[in-house]
Order: sequence, then C-alpha cells, then structure tokens
Amino acid sequence: MGQALIVDDSATERAILTNCLKGIGVDVLVATSGEEALEKIADTHPDLILLDVMLPGLSGFEICRELKGSEATNKIPIILCSNKGTDMDKFWGKKQGADAYLPKPVNQEELIQTVQQLIQ
Repeated sequence: MGQALIVDDSATERAILTNCLKGIGVDVLVATSGEEALEKIADTHPDLILLDVMLPGLSGFEICRELKGSEATNKIPIILCSNKGTDMDKFWGKKQGADAYLPKPVNQEELIQTVQQLIQ
C-alpha cells in the first residue's frame, strides 16, 4: 500500500504507529529527530509522513513547512500527530501545510482511515 515515514522521539508512539500501519500493509521507516527525518525523506521519498510536533532539534511544524515549501517534497502527504490537540494547534498545523492533524493518543481507526484517504 506504500511507504510511510514515522517521525517521533517516543519509542512507544513509534511502536504503536508502526504496528497500526503494518497491519494495513504499509511499509514503515522511522526517524527520531527532525534532522534524521529530512535525511530519510531525501533518500527514500516516502508516500506519507507521520510527524510528531514536539521533536528534538527541528519541530514538526518547521519540518512540515520546509517540506511543503519544496518542489521535490510538497506533494508528500503529511499527518501531524501531537499531544497538543487544541483547535489553535490544529489550525497552526494546517497553516504549515499539513494534510491532517491527529491528537495523541492517536485513535487507530481514525489513523487508518486518514492514511487510506491520503495514499490512494
């Protein structure tokens, strides 16, 4: 079904998201920082990115803005996932170019539905 890059500094969150996506046939790559994510994106050009907002180094908002501002990566769908789930956080995420914003803990059914909509 495609390849997703999960960018999260929490091993627990990465495991939950990885198991969820693998369960629907998505190949998964992982990164634990914004800088590592940018390297993996340049090397692999994934079909989808699940991006935590609070990361060491570059924030998820900064990464999203950079990817959506680049001709090479602006078509890759980005789902922001964060403990920050207020309407203002969601608004700000969309303003950075995110295709979806899911609050943590992520509802796995909602995640699967969102991923299937974005990787078609």
